[in-house]
Amino acid sequence: MWEEPPISGTNGSGTVFFTGCPLHCVFCQNHNIADGTNGVAITVDELCAVFLKLQEIGAHNINLVTATHFVPDVVSAISKAKENGLIIPIVYNTSGYETVETLKLLDGIVDVYLPDFKYVSSELSAKYSNAKDYFDVASKALSEMFRQVGTPQFDGDLIKKGVIVRHLILPGCVDDSKAVIDYLYRTYGDDIFISIMNQYTPPNRPDFPKEKFPELMRRGTEREYEKVVNYAISLGI
Repeated sequence: MWEEPPISGTNGSGTVFFTGCPLHCVFCQNHNIADGTNGVAITVDELCAVFLKLQEIGAHNINLVTATHFVPDVVSAISKAKENGLIIPIVYNTSGYETVETLKLLDGIVDVYLPDFKYVSSELSAKYSNAKDYFDVASKALSEMFRQVGTPQFDGDLIKKGVIVRHLILPGCVDDSKAVIDYLYRTYGDDIFISIMNQYTPPNRPDFPKEKFPELMRRGTEREYEKVVNYAISLGI
């Protein structure tokens, strides 16, 4: 129920989490899933059944969370599910760190792309996500996503096709957040939606090196969030 309103609607989004993640963000908010140690192994047929069950119980869409490294099997499961009556939209929920080659496998399969766009700064992306090339990779990936699904289309309050880009504000990183918003609006204008998120939570796990990242051991402030939102408004968003 806690995705963006056009995705959650009133009945909720049919969220399917896949273990593991191409990025290794030190502050990961879903560490237990992203580290690849949780979950159960299922077949393509069983995944197909999961999709159909979610539709049966009233989910507005199928929401694939971090499915990057399972894409060929996911495509097979979706195709099989559609042959058996799956008609709700497919949402691809990703860190944004995707190759164009992988995304092309999803052309005609995914209806709504829900990528993060975490950084412009290569210094920050190297420090916090072990990916100095994050901006270059994510910007190319977003371009391909937009090519596939185009401008948002709605059925009432629910998105049926299009792109919603998420950006999580990190503590002390207002300037880079502004750079992200600036890039997105300068490149796509009103043809995508932007979700500016303020729910950053300091990692609370024994293995987190607090002494290495002391700046991440606080929540973002209301003022930091206001600065980013006000900047977005000043651009015309």
